[in-house]
Amino acid sequence: MTTVRTVATHEVVQVAYPRPVEEGREIGRAAGKALDATLSRLSHERAQTRRIGTQALEALAAETFDDEIAAAGVEASPEERGKALAVVPGVVRAFRQSVLFGLARPRSRLLLIGGRVGVYAQPDFWDGRACVYELKTYRALPPPPDVALQLRLFQLAFPEASLSLVCLDRHVTPVATLVAVIPPPTPEETAETLRLAYRVALERGVDKVFEYIENPVLRYDLPADRAP
Repeated sequence: MTTVRTVATHEVVQVAYPRPVEEGREIGRAAGKALDATLSRLSHERAQTRRIGTQALEALAAETFDDEIAAAGVEASPEERGKALAVVPGVVRAFRQSVLFGLARPRSRLLLIGGRVGVYAQPDFWDGRACVYELKTYRALPPPPDVALQLRLFQLAFPEASLSLVCLDRHVTPVATLVAVIPPPTPEETAETLRLAYRVALERGVDKVFEYIENPVLRYDLPADRAP
């Protein structure tokens, strides 16, 4: 049996670009988590050919927001809570009108690097053929460094597909939808990403028996370290 050390894409990103929740920003983070949960539920119901109304989605967003605020150990005033949740109908409407509505989430794939470590990568959506998509509920264009790293890992996991970043900017009224096709990583970016993921997996990964892993596997050689 072969043992590999595995991590998820978000762990690689968090190590490379740690983003502790700054005091005073817990409400914004809770609002983002609430929207993520809401759109995930909407996508799931759509995939099951079931309808779910905006009112039910708003209730889910409110419940998730309250849970996240409690977990953060802070309080949100009625005005702050109302402002955070007021964007839900607009985001839901924009999502339903976007290219993403009706698409499924792809099965997670494993980047096997150097035969020793694995990185699980799972973008938000794909069309099952030629396009994968990552969704952000804020304006992430041009992609900041942490998002760019996440996207590169997804591109390495789905090399046969193009990748688009879809931003539903909840901070403007009406909610703005922005879509950008992300260029494939350069050979230098690929090598840097693989080296980083390898280091993080060795330090933070969980050992798994490779023969028991059922996810599709993409194999990559470990690039040599650059000369100083």
